[in-house]
Order: sequence, then C-alpha cells, then structure tokens
Amino acid sequence: MKVFYTDQYVLPLPPTHTFPMAKYRLLRQAVDDSGLLADDELVTPPSASDEELERAHARDYVERVSQNRLTDAEQLKVGFPWSEHLVERSRRSSGATIWATHAALEDGCSINLAGGTHHAFRDRGEGYCLFNDSVVAARAIQASGRVRRVVVLDCDVHQGNGTASICEFDPTIYTFSIHGAKNYPLKKERSDLDIELPDRTEDQAYLDALERGLRHAIESSRAELAIYLAGADPYVDDRLGRMAVSMAGLAERDRMVFDACHRAGLPFVITMAGGYARRVEDTVAIHWQTVRRALRQYARGSRLSQESREKSR
Repeated sequence: MKVFYTDQYVLPLPPTHTFPMAKYRLLRQAVDDSGLLADDELVTPPSASDEELERAHARDYVERVSQNRLTDAEQLKVGFPWSEHLVERSRRSSGATIWATHAALEDGCSINLAGGTHHAFRDRGEGYCLFNDSVVAARAIQASGRVRRVVVLDCDVHQGNGTASICEFDPTIYTFSIHGAKNYPLKKERSDLDIELPDRTEDQAYLDALERGLRHAIESSRAELAIYLAGADPYVDDRLGRMAVSMAGLAERDRMVFDACHRAGLPFVITMAGGYARRVEDTVAIHWQTVRRALRQYARGSRLSQESREKSR
C-alpha cells in the first residue's frame, strides 16, 4: 500500500492564519511512527504537469498561477498569498492523488496525506484550494486508459463546489457531497448527489444520511475507482464545521465508506480534505484514525492479511 506525503512543502503563513498547516507534518509523523508501512511505501510524489492540470483547469489559469499573475482579489479568495511554495505544494498534492489512483488499482487502497482541495474551479481557486486534485487525478487515470468511470465521495463538511462545477457535464465522474446546508460556500453548485444537513447534526443522523448517499452514489456511478475526501471538519469541536459529529462517529463514517467500496469491488483513494478543530491535535487524531484503519486493512506490513482480518470479525 502506498501513502503519499507533501508536508515538507510548507507555506509561509503568519502564526495567526486559520489554516492548520502543521497538521500535515504531525499526521505524517504518526504514520511513520506506526510501523504499519514498509520503507518504500511512504512516498513523496512528483508534481502534476501542466498537461495533467489542464485536463481540469483552464490553461490561462494554470499559467497565471504558475507565473504569479493572480490578482489580489483572486489570492484573497484562495485564502493564501501567492508564493513559489504554494504553487509547488499544490502541484505536488495533485501529483500525490494522481499517483494514488494508480496505486489504489494495484493494492485496493492508497492515501494522499493532503489533497481534497475541492473548492478549486476550472478557472479560479477558493477556500484554501488552488488546484482540484480529485478532478485532476480522475482525468489523469482516465487518460491512462486504466479506468473509465470515477466516483468522488466527498465527506468534507463543506460542499465540493469546485468539483461539482468542473464535472457538471461530465458523465464519467460522479460527484457525491454530504455537507452542511448553511455552511461555506454560500452559493452551492449542483453535484450529481448532494445531501445537505442542518447545523449541529449528530452522529446517528449523519451516518443514516451517509448510508443512503453511499448506496445511491456507488450504484448510480457504475464507477471503477472511488476518491474519498475524508474531511475532519464535521467534528463537533471544529471551528468551521457547525456540525456535532463525534470522533467515534467519524470513525464509523470511515468504516462505512471502506465497507461500501469493498462490497462494490471499488479500489479507492483517501484524501484528507479539511479540518479546523480548536486543537490541531484533534484534527490530526481524526485524520490518523482514518489512515490507521486503512493501513491495518491494506498495508503489506500488517501481521494479518486482509482476508484473515475479514474472517476474524
């Protein structure tokens, strides 16, 4: 099983910035310390090329991002000031999801310890998202000829508006988003399937809605590969989430997604998406429980094979 990381590409943000950049380093350290991966399974990905990015984004936008020609207003909408670090990190994160799609087809599951940048549109970035790694990767693996249809299972608390917009007229990429009805973005786009939940939704209501959504999305998409955005921000103590899902509820969410993909014979990629808990340690703990479950089920270094684990449940 391959796990891709890009935390060495750090954005130069002020200490008061809302975005928890440290979570990526802390998460990778947890993975490294776990002993669940062989040395060659924790990988730094190459950057996504212009050609790969331009399957999801307008050429002019990719050029302006790369050449520091975004306006102040555009940078404000992204939420990050332009820097070479920002461009390289965003390219690498998209590269990680591209490589993860290939790895998932070999091993059943793979992980990008970043990614999930679902607010990036074809011609602009928003909400801490510069390039849309899910669509970039889906179209890259389609272009390789290995996969024809992809389903995006977006469980970040914010709607995947950029993903929905880019894929609106693309029947080969099915978009499912379960998110807060009144949360960012104010203007929602139309996914193939949107489930909007009220503020302060708790575990059982969230999981019931997710079960219905997963069943419908996987059956309707007829996909050969899934990309799962495992956002940590439905958590009850997330500053930007407005939901009331517990850590245990999010662990159950992960189990449901994994099991649904397994039953359908769907290889899947996991990306981290958002997470803004008051304590960065809580965000890391939520991401780590997602990653740990995947590692225990799919990593080669685990003591039990996946088949043996299934029998022991």
